[in-house]
Amino acid sequence: MSAGTNAPKVQDYVDAAGLRTYYEAEGAGEPLVLLHGGFGTVETFSALTPRLAARCRVYVPERRGHGRTPDVEGPITYDLMAADTIAFMEAVGLPGAHLVGWSDGAVVGLLVALRRPDLARRLVMIGQHVNPEGLRPEARELLGQETIPDILPPILRDTYAAISPDGPAHWDVVVDKVWHMIRTEPNLALGELAAVSAPTLIIMAEHDVPTIEHAEAMRRALPDARLEVVPDATHGLPMEKPEVVAGLVLDFLGAGAGTDRDG
Repeated sequence: MSAGTNAPKVQDYVDAAGLRTYYEAEGAGEPLVLLHGGFGTVETFSALTPRLAARCRVYVPERRGHGRTPDVEGPITYDLMAADTIAFMEAVGLPGAHLVGWSDGAVVGLLVALRRPDLARRLVMIGQHVNPEGLRPEARELLGQETIPDILPPILRDTYAAISPDGPAHWDVVVDKVWHMIRTEPNLALGELAAVSAPTLIIMAEHDVPTIEHAEAMRRALPDARLEVVPDATHGLPMEKPEVVAGLVLDFLGAGAGTDRDG
């Protein structure tokens, strides 16, 4: 299935290289794959998706162990989720798309752009670092704990219990896997970003988990990138200010390919 100007809204599963992946798609225009953060679901973007769908065909897949997509035996890693995303794009017939990722989803989008530059038309990374040096000190201290502290909103567990095919009891398994992942990944050298060929937009909240200095270093390391810092916002930026995020993304998608790396 490929995107079309009159493509209907979709709420369905697709076989992505053996992973029964739930996704939703809506809107018309250039294809855009929207990638949620850790423990997220399509509902995470309930306010953002329709704004992007006003100009794009927006695909929102739920990754392994998240939402309605089942977990898979073994670890959850960014590399595996990037491979899943590539398989998803191939399964729904996308030869290329804009990749917009928030938090964990931004790492997934970045790895897809590195692995398969043919699939990434433009890349947007929201609220995400690429190595531990990019975190604020309090975040680094938090991630030093082997087990996750009591920081997750109860609604995440409740949502998982209501929709996961793995059942409510599997929540703790997924939490342990994801916590191990974010404690140890990503750990990319800034120099590795030079291999990203897609024009890139970095969006960071003023009070985000990564530092603004790290976001600026990412911008300089990428061949074709710009940085936007949203004031009076936190790591929950896409839910706090979806209209601002949508405006930045759509302006970027409509811009020319060149950017001023030093501006």
